[in-house]
Amino acid sequence: MVVGLAVVAASLILVIRQKAPEHALLLSVAAGLIILFWILKEGVPVFEEVQNLFEQAAGADHGYVEILFKALGICFVVQIACDACRDMGESAIASKVEMAGKLSILVLSLPLFQRILTVVAQLIG
Repeated sequence: MVVGLAVVAASLILVIRQKAPEHALLLSVAAGLIILFWILKEGVPVFEEVQNLFEQAAGADHGYVEILFKALGICFVVQIACDACRDMGESAIASKVEMAGKLSILVLSLPLFQRILTVVAQLIG
């Protein structure tokens, strides 16, 4: 379904862009949102299953799994924003958004780094 929608939307956008670029942009945004919502709808069970696997098999702390999913969410949002910026010809802004996303993930991961350092210090000492 996604592939069909993407091909049809891209074809329509190609034709419409020649006469009405503003309508082509709206169609592009609409198609992107429809695809995004479909991905989210289909992805929820997958995320739930991955979370269950982490909690059962690995015995991972719930906080660590939460950090993992937040980081994944940041990656998705940043990728969508960067693609939108690049589609509008703003690659410099897209680069800044990528940097902000990387920094956000680093800040989000600080508790994991602190835990790793604590474990290493206990092993050494």
